[in-house]
Amino acid sequence: MRFRKIHGAGNDFILLSDLGPDNDNDWSKEAERLCARRTGVGADGLVISRLISDSPAVLEVACFNADGSFATMCGNALRCSAWAAHRDHGFQQMTLQMAGVVHEAVVSDESVWVTAEVGAVLPRRLQAVINGRPTWFDSAHTGTEHVVAIVDDVDAIDAVMVGRLVRHHTDLAPLGTNVNFVQSTGQQALKIRTYERGVEAETLSCGSGAVAAVVVATMRGLVARRAVTVHNRAGEPLTVRPHDARPNRTHWVGGPVTHTFEGVLT
Repeated sequence: MRFRKIHGAGNDFILLSDLGPDNDNDWSKEAERLCARRTGVGADGLVISRLISDSPAVLEVACFNADGSFATMCGNALRCSAWAAHRDHGFQQMTLQMAGVVHEAVVSDESVWVTAEVGAVLPRRLQAVINGRPTWFDSAHTGTEHVVAIVDDVDAIDAVMVGRLVRHHTDLAPLGTNVNFVQSTGQQALKIRTYERGVEAETLSCGSGAVAAVVVATMRGLVARRAVTVHNRAGEPLTVRPHDARPNRTHWVGGPVTHTFEGVLT
């Protein structure tokens, strides 16, 4: 099977596209094997993209985290799948289905955009001590579980240590959560660091985390309800903006997608 190594603003994936019906592997185990940084291809996740219809353009996308767990939502995996569908089939607008949820996608010259659905937003979900200071985390469901802490300086935080503790917090059992540390950096701009559940490490970018950050920052009055630039560890910012037709429950997240190399799995 041929694969692409591709990343959405630093969030990297092994992408398999247009597999036949006989390709029904144990993708969870394959994700663990292939995503291992030292012994496999190396990635944050394995993405399986299947074309369901070309008129209209509809794809089914499945994402497995590096630890083999199934991702119910991954904004950057959707963006990478849309980029590949544009490259392979010429689609500019398409529908993507992930874990039973329908997402819109648009590919332009500079960015790939997908929609994320916003569910429950709960202020002050839990508290943790960061650098000796009690800090509240709000929760925001953006297709998957996220908590967000607004902090003064994201670079002063040990995102892996604190992220792992919060990810396994008893108040969030049994599912756990993705953990985001967010700093306001000016008008309509945020800076973010994300510890991702399933990768069990800090990632360079997280699409659903960027949406969660904007939702919480909007609730806290740090940004207005319009386009927000979210600066990540990769230095390749994502932009989050409300959906024109459904601004209260749907957001667009967009940014660059980079195709790094192709290969053959043996």
